[in-house]
Amino acid sequence: MSNTAEGILSLVGTPIGNLEDASARMVDTLRRANVVLCEDTRVTSKLLSRFEVRVPLLRCDQNVIESRVEGVLRRLDAGERVAFVSDAGMPGVSDPGQQLVDAALDHGARIEVIPGPSAVVCALVASGLPMDHFFFEGFLPRKAGARERRLQELLGVPGALVFYESPHRVVATLQSIAAVMPRRRAALVRELTKVHEEVVRNNSRELAQQIAERPEVRGECVIVVEGPVGNEAPTVAGPTLSLEEAIDAGLSAGESKTQLAKRLSREYSLRRSEVYNKIVQTGTD
Repeated sequence: MSNTAEGILSLVGTPIGNLEDASARMVDTLRRANVVLCEDTRVTSKLLSRFEVRVPLLRCDQNVIESRVEGVLRRLDAGERVAFVSDAGMPGVSDPGQQLVDAALDHGARIEVIPGPSAVVCALVASGLPMDHFFFEGFLPRKAGARERRLQELLGVPGALVFYESPHRVVATLQSIAAVMPRRRAALVRELTKVHEEVVRNNSRELAQQIAERPEVRGECVIVVEGPVGNEAPTVAGPTLSLEEAIDAGLSAGESKTQLAKRLSREYSLRRSEVYNKIVQTGTD
């Protein structure tokens, strides 16, 4: 479909569980798009089918997004409307998208954001914990040692901490939080916007024990931990290792390349793609 108008990249927020949260603007933007970029075409096709939207889908997850950039820019130059969605929530928030937006802005292309639900904000509100300031970490490292080292680094953040976690690892993560931050309150927010939405809040030690005693935890989880208590927090220091040393340490600790690139890009104030390329080079040496 040709389009002589100015091209536009639309970052479209989608429901995180309850499809009734979909906005009329979300549906209209997807219907008007020439193509919809998405993490998983199977997931997004269900969303489009629900709202009777018939638009071509193009996979654009973390593994292929870099290779899609030039093609997207050509589409925008040709006046096409390109929509980008993640599997759920706001694209770019612990999901692919940042690299594409960065390239589009550098290219001088027009972008717009179609607001939608965000698990980060929903969990903060549901936790009832002070959130004048907060820090979104995303997923912590899978291995206990690396996870607790990262939590130690976060002790000095002057605000609430927000983590994503899978139901299979949530107990281990809560236990690590309890070990490093035993005096803080924490909340487990589960199944946001769905029928079985739940908020469990307690002292971090008691919360970890409470969830460990359950036979099973289901659904995607968000953990909110209150900010520093008393004189608990040390001063926040910058990185003490070189980037290469930090990459070696992260890979040795079992962090995934994607998660390691995300963390180190933040700590060293570098582009995630630049750090990821260095990680790949290190892993193949």
